[in-house]
Amino acid sequence: MRQKASRSELIEVAQGRRPADLIIKNGTVINVYSGELLKQNVAVYQDSIAYVGERDVLSDEHTKIIDAEGMYVSPGFIEPHAHPWVIYNPVSMTRKVLPLGTTTTVNDNLFFYLHMGAAGFKKMVKDLKDLPGNFLWLVRLVSQANFKGEREWFNQKDVQELLELEEVVGTAEVTRWPLLYQADSFLLDTIEVAKQKGKVVDGHTAGCSYEKLISIAASGVSACHEAITAKEALDRLRLGMWTTLRNSSLRPDFPEVIKMITEGKVSTHRITMTTDGPHPGFIEKEGFVDGLIRRAVELGVPVINALQMATINAAVYLRLDDYIGGIAPGKLADILLLPDLKYFRPDIVISRGEVVAEQGNLLVSTPKLNWNQYVVREPFAFSKQLLDDLNLYRYPYSSTEQTVPVAYFKSNVITQRKDVKLPEAEGFADISGEEGLLYASLIDRNGKWVSKAILERFAVHLDGMASTYNTTTELLVIGRNPKAMAQAAKRVHELGGGIVIVDGEDIVVEIPLPFTGMMTDDSSFDQAVRYHDELLAAVQQRGFPFHDILYTLLFLTCDFLPGLRLIPFGLYDVKKNEMLLKAEPIKDQIAK
Repeated sequence: MRQKASRSELIEVAQGRRPADLIIKNGTVINVYSGELLKQNVAVYQDSIAYVGERDVLSDEHTKIIDAEGMYVSPGFIEPHAHPWVIYNPVSMTRKVLPLGTTTTVNDNLFFYLHMGAAGFKKMVKDLKDLPGNFLWLVRLVSQANFKGEREWFNQKDVQELLELEEVVGTAEVTRWPLLYQADSFLLDTIEVAKQKGKVVDGHTAGCSYEKLISIAASGVSACHEAITAKEALDRLRLGMWTTLRNSSLRPDFPEVIKMITEGKVSTHRITMTTDGPHPGFIEKEGFVDGLIRRAVELGVPVINALQMATINAAVYLRLDDYIGGIAPGKLADILLLPDLKYFRPDIVISRGEVVAEQGNLLVSTPKLNWNQYVVREPFAFSKQLLDDLNLYRYPYSSTEQTVPVAYFKSNVITQRKDVKLPEAEGFADISGEEGLLYASLIDRNGKWVSKAILERFAVHLDGMASTYNTTTELLVIGRNPKAMAQAAKRVHELGGGIVIVDGEDIVVEIPLPFTGMMTDDSSFDQAVRYHDELLAAVQQRGFPFHDILYTLLFLTCDFLPGLRLIPFGLYDVKKNEMLLKAEPIKDQIAK
């Protein structure tokens, strides 16, 4: 990280030989280094803190003075594990969370890299330097679902070049953690490069037993946010990992994992917190990092510990505590003025010495980007007429077969296999008389292959739905009526990416996501909230029994969570590592 203010200038301000640009007087400074609350003044020069103490500081007619009587002066909050692609985009997310006090976000680059490659991603990172706040990155080493050509796309040269960028602070979570357990040479080599560069290695170890976790720690993983019990969190802490406690739209885990602190009384100095990419409606209702602190305190975590986890702890983990995470001379002036220590919603947000938000309103401009200038992959490389073939959506089946393997949704994202006997119609499974069963097809954006499944407990009365919002960003089509499925698929094709729901012959939901098929290109966070709320209401009205449709769509096409998965290679049983129905070339499918 770079600072505009020179060290000599900061010394001059501290000694009263140069006027400060900004002075915060009479506030109570939250000292996250010592754990104290101190009545002190804070002086800022350019983008950095020059003085913290009790005396008055030199000012002139250009100095902005803020009287913080009755308020708490806090470091800006840090989100160490963000996903800026949950319908919202980097700009719209920043516009929302910066006024809530999150002055630093560290962001996963997965879908940007998948669609831009290294060159496009580098250009976008450069253009996003104009965003207010500190917008930093973690780079993926592999995708969330294996696909043909994955290792060529995520090649060592490109990935390691991205680690050279100042804005890249480390490697992103390897969701397919068995690769680390198996000592995949590419991953281990790249992790070692990251460590030699002084960068962090984020982790993802969902469902990993303690014995297997030992190998993951040995692989070099620095942190993990996937604990869902206090014991799992403690296991990670004891193995030397930074333990990131999660409270998100998909996994509101705090009531359980926080017991590690409130009942276990462990030291919190290597514990941080994350929202882990919540859907827009969650942020609108619960907040962002401010909401994490608020919820932690409600559950019994001492205020100073909760604030430390969201500031200095995260900064130390990221190896950025020389710049951010606390109120001290020489640090960047990322400062919040909090009216209380109950809600943690700032009245004033200061980022790099500039007042950027007041009373929840953003005061500064954000860059206007043509997002698709960075993208090198075409949204769809085939004619939409290909999608008229209804056989693309039907599941192949012969009455001589005993059963069909059905993906039954146990929860938002976990499925289990159910073997179901179904009638046959012209070589395909007939689900017309089976309430709650839906066809699902994953169609290659290049029009080369299709993978198929039958789902249960996804929804009941869903005629047709199509979405590029999924781990693969291929075209995912779900429904009970192949004609409605085809109509939804064709409309998403016309949009260049998005989510569409069809009832009968009527389009009832249409959400354009032209940026990588995952994000709106609108800078308004409110638009993302409206899209999410409309989608969730529509699927719940049609029998979706869960609370987070976006993560259900996202993870249906991954290859690392338990149950049956619809991936580019076919219908996959994760537990048995078995392909139940291989993806079929579309030209062969149409020939039928």
